[in-house]
Amino acid sequence: MRILFTGGAGKAGRHAIPYLLERGHRVTNLDLVPLDHPGVYNLICDLTDAGQVFNAAHAYAGFDELEPGTGVPRYDAIVHFAAVPRILLKPDNETYRVNVMSTYNLLDAAAKLGIRKVIFASSETTYGVCFHDGEVTPAYLPVDEEHPTVPQDSYAMSKVVNEATAKSFQARTGFDIYGLRINNVIEPHEYAQAFPAYLEDPSLRRRNIFAYIDARDLGQMVDRCLATDGLGYEVFNVSNDDLSVGLSNAEVRARFYEGVEIRREMGEHETFYANDKAKRMLGFAPAHSWRDALDG
Repeated sequence: MRILFTGGAGKAGRHAIPYLLERGHRVTNLDLVPLDHPGVYNLICDLTDAGQVFNAAHAYAGFDELEPGTGVPRYDAIVHFAAVPRILLKPDNETYRVNVMSTYNLLDAAAKLGIRKVIFASSETTYGVCFHDGEVTPAYLPVDEEHPTVPQDSYAMSKVVNEATAKSFQARTGFDIYGLRINNVIEPHEYAQAFPAYLEDPSLRRRNIFAYIDARDLGQMVDRCLATDGLGYEVFNVSNDDLSVGLSNAEVRARFYEGVEIRREMGEHETFYANDKAKRMLGFAPAHSWRDALDG
């Protein structure tokens, strides 16, 4: 597929794009920062500028595309990962503006140019736990896509708004538009750097609902979305299968989630950030675990 990928130089994108390239896709990275990786064409673009976005979404992706003499090829899909990635990087209103307007502009361009598949990054923060003022627990466990999304912070608010915008564009167009509620992205080198501390002090993972997603498995998730047609509008939790701490599921519940409703039985080390829907509807099968990286 010919893919327009935004934010490819970011933490998630720089692992997802190589995964897509390995599977034969052609990828243009639309970003403020280029991704230095073989086979990637970079186009510098301010995604909050609707004119730049519309132009970039209908442009050549390399000099070789001039050769056939048949005009500009159409992108098959847009994967939108670009964003201000969390709070406390920019003023709250700027975080909100950038994230909301960039998403609107891309969905609008896709609708008007006939790009019939859009995959966009939503967030674990929509569930209102990650950046809550003070400690809060989920309404129930495991946290699935039906869990309430009423966050307090500007970043998560922008993601909730983006989901509503995407749902409306899907209703207008009938396209496939899939939102990924991505949990805490972990790069391979971070297992040795960060996880020993998480094993020592599991409370460090409370705001991430004790979950994570390996950046390489996130690439797989995007590829599964590209390969799956006809779902219309859907949102999917994206996480690895296991907890990000050394405690068992029952031990974490006893220590951190006393009194929280448990809606079904869970495995000994099963994540609280349910990924059942992605497995069932997309064939998602996470392959990487911190346990493998740290030799058990």
